[in-house]
Amino acid sequence: MAELNVRGMGGAAREVELIARIAEGDRKAFEELYNLYHRRMARFLTRLTHRYDIAEEVINDTFWVVWRKARTFRGDSQPSTWILGIAYRKARNAFRASARLAEKNLEATELPLTTEASSGAEELRDWLGQALAQLPVEQRLAVELCYELGHSCEEISVIMSCPVNTVKTRLFHARAKLQKLLPLLAQPTAAGRAARTEGA
Repeated sequence: MAELNVRGMGGAAREVELIARIAEGDRKAFEELYNLYHRRMARFLTRLTHRYDIAEEVINDTFWVVWRKARTFRGDSQPSTWILGIAYRKARNAFRASARLAEKNLEATELPLTTEASSGAEELRDWLGQALAQLPVEQRLAVELCYELGHSCEEISVIMSCPVNTVKTRLFHARAKLQKLLPLLAQPTAAGRAARTEGA
């Protein structure tokens, strides 16, 4: 799960080198860094928005900033922390601006189920997605940065530009809300299955 921030020192050193080359206008280095991050960031962002177009917009906006601001990177943090800090600010604004529209398009962007075996896992992901969507943006991003991307509270505090205790508070409240929301989301589906079984 922790793909973006745990790739070994060799990976981080390579990314530092790429950023230095980007600062000098090296487009091949930019393309390589973009390709290193695109798939993982797209998965992370679409889990939050359920919309590929917003994910792509955030990724493109993020790397436009990386291209323009590469000279400002001083290596005080991991490259992934710096890049995700930019992505976080872009995503926060995009999520807030499109929250209502994203909710309306949730069902349209889900992939169709192909087998009965996949139905249970897809249903669980759907419950989790619905529960996450009901969290405030800051809590939702903190949860994904922590549990999906594997960042520590200290790293998340850098990404989100807030104190570590604020990150811990957001995670605490998010977990509490998810514990309440997930059973409630599961109940209607379980009741529906029971009703179908009885009617069979």
